[in-house]
Amino acid sequence: MSHSSIGNTARGQNVKKQRDILVILETRFNGHMYRHGSVEWVDVVKRIQANPKKRRALVAMEETGGEPDVVGYDQNTGEYIFCDCSLESPIGRRSLCYDNAALVSRKRDKPKGSAMEMAATIGIEILLEEEYKSLQALGNFDLRTSSWVQTPEDIRSRGAALFSHKRFKRVFVFHNDAESYFEQRGFRGLLRV
Repeated sequence: MSHSSIGNTARGQNVKKQRDILVILETRFNGHMYRHGSVEWVDVVKRIQANPKKRRALVAMEETGGEPDVVGYDQNTGEYIFCDCSLESPIGRRSLCYDNAALVSRKRDKPKGSAMEMAATIGIEILLEEEYKSLQALGNFDLRTSSWVQTPEDIRSRGAALFSHKRFKRVFVFHNDAESYFEQRGFRGLLRV
């Protein structure tokens, strides 16, 4: 197979993913209307189609198990807010330490990467603690897993990072060494479109 036909195949698959994501997102949007209030899908899809970079980020969110859905609308910017709404921490984003500094400083048994680096590669932001709590108000997430949340510098500078989960109908926030990683801990992202 020639390089040009390989390139054409890859482009064709990418175009298909770009089309498929709109169908997946619309189906999820319609199945969870309580998450978006008065937001209309027709308005959301216009914003997605106008921004290929954000569309690629939504594809990556979906491919890593995030199940992104609209959870808000920013009236000041006109942006729709997507968040990972998978019941458990996205399976394709687990077993990661917190950030690249933690990954570099870990001496043995290094994980495959870091949450902050993967988020940047996808083009999303890791949820702030307040955003994580707002998401939990929309449902029951991370009942068996946990998710890293953005950590304030005064905590991170001491070698720790924050993570959160929901147990006993309450949201809990804890800390761990930023170098740590666990099979059941990943991260949730937010994307403004």
